[in-house]
Amino acid sequence: MRGVLIAFEGIEGSGKTTQAELLYQNLKEKSIPCIFSREPGGTEIGERIREILLDPKNQKMHAKTELLLYLANRCQHAYEKILPELQKGTVIITDRFSDSSLAYQGKGRDLSFKVVSRLNKFATFGIKPDLVILVDVPVEIGLTRTMQKTLDRLEQEEVKFHKAVRDGYRQLAKRAPKRIKLFDGMKEIEKLQEEINQVVLDFLKKKSIIL
Repeated sequence: MRGVLIAFEGIEGSGKTTQAELLYQNLKEKSIPCIFSREPGGTEIGERIREILLDPKNQKMHAKTELLLYLANRCQHAYEKILPELQKGTVIITDRFSDSSLAYQGKGRDLSFKVVSRLNKFATFGIKPDLVILVDVPVEIGLTRTMQKTLDRLEQEEVKFHKAVRDGYRQLAKRAPKRIKLFDGMKEIEKLQEEINQVVLDFLKKKSIIL
């Protein structure tokens, strides 16, 4: 039985990483075969690419260079980890995947959804997340949350960029409401966790991953 790929998406400070980790723990407690991964990163090569992408020193990085580095990371991630685990029937939870590039580079960097979509398909061997959990918060709230830590290169971008990214995500959700589920990231962590868990468990039942 083929596994499923569940991606968590959202702007900086949305709380998606916390929710992705909570879901992973919940599925593990239910003895559902699952793994947790992330982008950029996910593999040894990917983690090295992550350092380049997020290093604040790399302010001169061109938008196309940024996109191509994310795609290189995603290709290795798909080849080395995601494809093998899908073949094993595993539930894969990843903190970001292909929709991130559509929102960040396609919309945020104005490289267009069409271009990024084509390159995503090439880099991922045609894989798309079976389910996307989009945790949405206003940009000002998200950025305020990130101020509690040292900011990476993308977190240091102007508010205008982050608003474009959020708009990109919301456009994607409207285009594919069955695949991309929008959640209110302003809710309490526990309440949001309950809502996400219910949607995911219902989804896994439909896919016959669980009874």
